[in-house]
Amino acid sequence: MTIDKDFNPLENGYTFPAEWEEHEATWLSWPHKEESWPERIDLIYPAYAKFIAELTKGEFVCINVKDKEMQAFAMEHISKAGADISKVEFYFHETNDAWCRDHGPAFLVNKNGEEPQKIIVDWGFNAWGGKYPPFELDDVIPTKIAEEKGLPVLYPGIIMEGGSVEFNGAGTVLTSRSCLLNENRNPHLSQEEVEDYLKKYYGQKQVLWVDDGIIGDDTDGHVDDTIRFVNEDTVLTVIEDNKNDDNYEILQTNLRQLKEMKLLDGRPLNIIELPMPNPVYCDGQRLPASYANFYIANKSVIVPTYNCDKDQVALDIIQKCFPEREVVGIDSTDIIWGLGSFHCLSQQEPLV
Repeated sequence: MTIDKDFNPLENGYTFPAEWEEHEATWLSWPHKEESWPERIDLIYPAYAKFIAELTKGEFVCINVKDKEMQAFAMEHISKAGADISKVEFYFHETNDAWCRDHGPAFLVNKNGEEPQKIIVDWGFNAWGGKYPPFELDDVIPTKIAEEKGLPVLYPGIIMEGGSVEFNGAGTVLTSRSCLLNENRNPHLSQEEVEDYLKKYYGQKQVLWVDDGIIGDDTDGHVDDTIRFVNEDTVLTVIEDNKNDDNYEILQTNLRQLKEMKLLDGRPLNIIELPMPNPVYCDGQRLPASYANFYIANKSVIVPTYNCDKDQVALDIIQKCFPEREVVGIDSTDIIWGLGSFHCLSQQEPLV
């Protein structure tokens, strides 16, 4: 069912919950596009399946696949990884690529009424500014999922990606100018107009901006590689210690901007610094390796690692932020060749 275009989710009590709120499921799109992992796609499946196995310890995992052949291939890897198969569900929704954070559904919930309600917002998707056509299959995934689940769907009519926004669960969304104000997304919109869309269609009251993302990020600076809320007033932000690294000044600028921010009630952010891993290259290309691209599941926090001496330092910092969840590192050195990791690959469906 399509919701009337004049419907205002914010005014009607809907919101996009924080990632640490309880999930009904995690949505994934099975990786199959060889161009995303040139000559390496076979290497990613053990780590990807381990990710799924970890998720099934606390929630259902819903996976978009093309057909029964892809389902059988996926099941082989998932079973080998020791996943709880009873928690895995497949949906025959063909996709162009695997990055479900960006092409998957944005689930909004309303817990104010007598019966909690859930809707799906289907933002437009253009493969990060038209960089990787075709993308028409990915663009319709939210509506296909809404049809499967019998949920109302709302169409804002602009380009938006899930990795470009970060939520504190209390009315604040954090994003980057380099991505959402890029002329390859919505060139007809001003910053103020973008803020209006974020507030209305994500059910938020405040938008906070940093300037940029890390080197090697082909999304033009998704915030889920740089800054993550871990509770209502606390962020983890990645920092580069090497002053000669191209990321050093970018991340220092972000840090300065975070220190100037105030939440809705006037509180400053509590800022925790997270190291960047040592630079990761493949065939001479700098990859967007970051510990910030973790995924907060019901029972654990799943963190990409990079066979690096900073891995354990990062895991320990993140563990202190989530004392009630187990922090699990999974080697992402092959997955990151696709220019994203576990957060980019997943989209949470909140429980209502």
